[in-house]
Amino acid sequence: MTHLPERLLRGYKNFINNHFSYKTAHYQQLAIEGQKPEVLVIACCDSRTIPEVIFDAKPGEIFTLRNVANVVPPFSPDNNYHATSAALEYAVQLLEVKHIVVFGHAHCGGVCTALKETCKSLPSNDFIGQWISLLAPAAEIVLNNKLLSWPEKQTALEQLSIRHSLRNLETFPWIKFRKDQGFLTLHGVWFDISSGKLWSMEQETSCFMCVELESFGV
Repeated sequence: MTHLPERLLRGYKNFINNHFSYKTAHYQQLAIEGQKPEVLVIACCDSRTIPEVIFDAKPGEIFTLRNVANVVPPFSPDNNYHATSAALEYAVQLLEVKHIVVFGHAHCGGVCTALKETCKSLPSNDFIGQWISLLAPAAEIVLNNKLLSWPEKQTALEQLSIRHSLRNLETFPWIKFRKDQGFLTLHGVWFDISSGKLWSMEQETSCFMCVELESFGV
């Protein structure tokens, strides 16, 4: 068996010495009682954005689903493999989370690919092309806006895709049911990597507003 990269081993040592050793009781409690997170975060695979770090969450507080470009496909029951849909079902049906947060971010590579590839046919014989094609309708809308610069189009699609994912969430019958009953709330946020600013989507207008912590008394 090959050894793990030294960076990971050093990180694990630091985790044991400076984290786990001080919170052993918490981990033992999680092992015995199981997890009961109230929040599901649907985030991108991008290594620069870590929801647990950004929200300063403890183990057991956030159930995280990560895929390329934080995309939620529409409900499509068939015999294919649906990792995202399976994670959604587990979080909503079994864990009964109270909040779902679609977490997008600036400089998303998946979104950039969608913008570039929309101008030509997406490859149908690879995984990433098939997945990114879910962004194609939103990408077409953004590309047709001639008033936006390329960086502005990137940001526009990052935020528009969050809106589309929120809409797709409601195509899942058990998500829509729990939302309509008041047991589940859907949220959209966009994180600016360079500034650390978090933007939250307003439910009434679907516009993204910068989160001002002072206004929440935080």
